[in-house]
Amino acid sequence: MKAVQYNQYGGVDVLQVEDVPSPSPGTGQALVRVKTAGLNPGEAHTREGHMQAVYSVTFPTGQGHDLAGIVVSVGEGVTEVAAGDEVIGWVDPLSSQAQYVVAEADHLIPKPAGVTWEAAGALASAGFTAWAAVRAVEPAPGDTVIVAGAAGGVGSIAVQLAVRAGARVIGLASEHNHDWLTAHGVTPVSYGPGVADRIRAAAAYGRVDAFIDTQGADYVEIALDDLGVAPGRFNTIVRFDAVQTHGVKFEGYEAGVSSGAAVLAELAGLITAGDLEIPITATYPLDEVRKAFDHLEGGHVRGKIVLVP
Repeated sequence: MKAVQYNQYGGVDVLQVEDVPSPSPGTGQALVRVKTAGLNPGEAHTREGHMQAVYSVTFPTGQGHDLAGIVVSVGEGVTEVAAGDEVIGWVDPLSSQAQYVVAEADHLIPKPAGVTWEAAGALASAGFTAWAAVRAVEPAPGDTVIVAGAAGGVGSIAVQLAVRAGARVIGLASEHNHDWLTAHGVTPVSYGPGVADRIRAAAAYGRVDAFIDTQGADYVEIALDDLGVAPGRFNTIVRFDAVQTHGVKFEGYEAGVSSGAAVLAELAGLITAGDLEIPITATYPLDEVRKAFDHLEGGHVRGKIVLVP
């Protein structure tokens, strides 16, 4: 089979699509023919060597957490899925950007007919992270919640979940994403210099209750110092340093807070019901993985980019 691999840390040029032996499922595992596999910024950071303190790899290594596909066979003791099932899931270690992958059976859920293959393959990591981030800031009806990076892979899900919680949501995003945010019940605000003033103008009575940061930069300081957000209602998935220096929360996929089939099934159910959209910016064949990551790392991506092995 063909699989994305790399043998050293570096930029997209280290990525190769290699011919490798097809894996076999062990006890509690399933072999899945991958239909789609989403891309995540964390995979680029891992490949570049920036995540070594929290996530080390052994070379050669595969790549990819997220997947959707069809079960080919199962190992001993598997009752959750069977050959022929259409599934959504995730894997660790990184390996889903391939034609076939072995996944723990309890990391797979049935793919509802109402969820496209593209949305299914892009759902797990961004969905887990958004779900955990929204839960961390505890939005309540009438609250004003800010989401920085509101049209990105995590942000586009987080804003919709916060709206469903009854909050008034202000999304920070570039202007070409404002119409999409407005259509999903979010008040769009452009980022950049003067953003605190624009947020206050958009917020009811200038009050901001909670903040979800998917971008980093100086949003911690803006939220706490300029907007008066309490540290316990600020969640970042980027600023590791702010947890110690400012007492904010850091909950998301990498924190292991929300990884679970039950959450994945909940999100897939929202998609089926028409209550959650996973915007897909582009799809690429497996052998164009470098182009796909160039696109992702170029920024300003609405939602997700997906590989189609």
